[in-house]
Amino acid sequence: MSIASEAIARRFGDGGPSGEGAEDNDLICRVLSRKTVRRYSDKMPADELLDLLVACALSASTKSDFQQASILRVRDAVKRAAIGALFPNMPWIGIAPVFFVFLGDARRLQRISEVRGKPVENGTLEGFFNASIDAALAMQTMILCAESAGLGVCPISVIRNEIDKVASVLGLPDLVFPVAGLCLGYPQGEGHVSLRLPRSVTTHSDGYDDGALGAGVDDYDRRRHALHAIPKEQHRSNAEFGEASFYGWSEDKARQAAKAEGAAFPPYLRAHGFSFD
Repeated sequence: MSIASEAIARRFGDGGPSGEGAEDNDLICRVLSRKTVRRYSDKMPADELLDLLVACALSASTKSDFQQASILRVRDAVKRAAIGALFPNMPWIGIAPVFFVFLGDARRLQRISEVRGKPVENGTLEGFFNASIDAALAMQTMILCAESAGLGVCPISVIRNEIDKVASVLGLPDLVFPVAGLCLGYPQGEGHVSLRLPRSVTTHSDGYDDGALGAGVDDYDRRRHALHAIPKEQHRSNAEFGEASFYGWSEDKARQAAKAEGAAFPPYLRAHGFSFD
């Protein structure tokens, strides 16, 4: 079995296409084997390496060459502590060696248009969507490049749940918003490859078909539970939903989604330049 095939088996375990016969490629194997890292060594990545990673991130694809992503590194210890204190269940936010925030930046294009005498209102749904995707593509590019350099990362989307406070700490102007933070450093410990949904559920051919969803998710729940069962103390909302006879991934995600996150995000955006027209 090739290295890539082994990585696919670990990532999915769904009996689907194995990639056997394709030539092994280092980047592909790294992507298939990537892990989220929340524990870091004390070693600080060199600034030269971080500069390279920022350059790589900003080399990512961008909608119409508008380049509506910005990257903010939070160096100030007081600001790092203030953001970390908002999320006490995620101490890695405050203590990771490096913390970046990836910003959707609809402001820059609007300002450039004004300078060029062709004013545009970029707080539309299209402007928000394009800036969000540009920032996400930049972040994913940095993630892959950082991991290829031996670093570990953990994306932090939860910062949007406290958008008013995070934006205040970072001094964000109108039309600039955080898409996610990114903890980064040298890993302490191995971590594990997170099992993904079966490809029978997530891939389609010629048309969308979710007829296999129920059986596929049930099988996935059982296989994932056997590898990495969710500890009972991490079961969500038992007081509201009761204790589940079997608490798998789908039960956990359904309970999480039932408690809407990010309620402050839409009103913040509307108050800071976005109309979504």
